[in-house]
Amino acid sequence: MRFVSFKAARLGMDWEGGMRESTRVVRSTLTPVVAGTSMSAGPVFAAPFHAPGDPAGLAYSYGRAHNPTWTELERVLGVMESGVLADGGAYDAQAVVFASGMAAVTAVFGAVLRPGDVVVVPANSYYTARNLLGGYFTEMGVVVRTVPRMGVNALEQVTPLLEGARLLWIESPSNPTMDVCDIAALSAAARAAGVLVAVDNTTPTALGQRPLALGADFSIASDTKSLSGQGDILLGHVAVRDAELLTKLMQWRNLTGGILGPMEAWLALRSIPTLPLRLEKTCANALAIAEFLAGRSEVAQVLYPGLKTHPGHTIAARQMTYFGAVVSFELKSQVAAEAFLAKAELLTEATSFGGVTTTAERRAKWGGDAVAGGLIRMSAGCEAVEDLIADMAQALNSLPQALDGLR
Repeated sequence: MRFVSFKAARLGMDWEGGMRESTRVVRSTLTPVVAGTSMSAGPVFAAPFHAPGDPAGLAYSYGRAHNPTWTELERVLGVMESGVLADGGAYDAQAVVFASGMAAVTAVFGAVLRPGDVVVVPANSYYTARNLLGGYFTEMGVVVRTVPRMGVNALEQVTPLLEGARLLWIESPSNPTMDVCDIAALSAAARAAGVLVAVDNTTPTALGQRPLALGADFSIASDTKSLSGQGDILLGHVAVRDAELLTKLMQWRNLTGGILGPMEAWLALRSIPTLPLRLEKTCANALAIAEFLAGRSEVAQVLYPGLKTHPGHTIAARQMTYFGAVVSFELKSQVAAEAFLAKAELLTEATSFGGVTTTAERRAKWGGDAVAGGLIRMSAGCEAVEDLIADMAQALNSLPQALDGLR
């Protein structure tokens, strides 16, 4: 195979003579080839940096504003978020990293929303983001227009609400109900109305879906989840195509101090080269598990966009490269869900998702989401899927006896 330049290769997904996506990601963290130097950049720990002379000429001055390890992580994330628009125009994305996914979410709200501005947000988006808008930002004069459960019919729901709005917030697939909406269609409608579009892209990651290529202005992710994949660090990022929006995000981070530590940035950099392998495995496991659950009488419904029976499957197949690691499914009662989780041996009960270990939780116990008491959000890990399915089968098989014992 003839390889084109790295810069050119990052602008396309897959074409004759160019790098495939997994190659781009695996090699994205390599340092320039200089004999005797390390192949990857290490963490740089610094609060102040040497700063003689004019500050305008300094690459780094103070650790709240910038850090070389952030710079490297942001470069790699920018490569992953770059792509080609529907009209064929290639773009280079720029990323800004934050201390957590919610710090990234807050930065978008804080950078663009002012008193009197209107934001359109789905009721099935991440509940902490909704709480932030419905609490602090509404108290400061921001107007929130809520769309009930945005999914395949989102365009007809959203369009009447865009007039006079400043920002449209999208989450697809949504968490935990796995609703899918047409990001390109919604972005086009918002653009026609002069409204900015932000997409929470946490579930698929930039490798599984590129909101900026679909027309969004902001791509946001909690990189605590699948991107880092180990369940041991908190971080998030926002990617944009527009230089003015990039400046606003960086100013917000510097003023509010929601910064990422250099060790966390370095750990994220170490995780990224394995993302293609992890995502391929976890998504394949998720699909196999979803298909298994769909055939079980104990399961009332399975919510996974990779299933052809999912209402949003056609849209998801068009705009996603991977369908994600998260499978939500509903058992017939809260008691059944709790009994199932107690019996399962390979489903670690924990919140969050996207790690190498399979986790599950009865989502309603946390509050905040309009879900049934028996809904379980599961995140498929990298274990052998045969073991996971066997374990889930024995847990489901045990339900009649377990429920009888509780009567």
